[in-house]
Amino acid sequence: MAALYGALFLSAFLAATVVPVSSEAVLAGLIVSGRGDPWLLLVVATIGNTLGSVVNWVLGRGIDGLRNRRWFPVTGDRYEQACRTFRRFGEWTLLFAWLPVVGDALTLAAGAARVNLGVFVALVATGKAARYAVIVAAGLWATA
Repeated sequence: MAALYGALFLSAFLAATVVPVSSEAVLAGLIVSGRGDPWLLLVVATIGNTLGSVVNWVLGRGIDGLRNRRWFPVTGDRYEQACRTFRRFGEWTLLFAWLPVVGDALTLAAGAARVNLGVFVALVATGKAARYAVIVAAGLWATA
């Protein structure tokens, strides 16, 4: 059973970084198949995905030296768009860090803007937990 939670954690962590993994599909599959405790799965996915976003925050702290690297997870245009959005709406944009493509850029922009790590984690985790809660609820509803 620990391997099941470990696999979900790893998929959620990687999904928030440069690796194209769908943690939502993994979580939904576990819920629908009845494997694991749904609420523990929610917590594990949220923690893994939030920690993956912390990696992006750290990259954002040193972004000036990394932006032009081939492996960098966000294009220059998307990063600039995220920076504009981040400057316009501030830290509250981190509630949307779960969004595909834009979310990664927002977490990088937050690191570059030197957002306090505690504030960052609280906002990112809240948004990601809400998204995963919807997936868990839908999976439970589908199997009821």
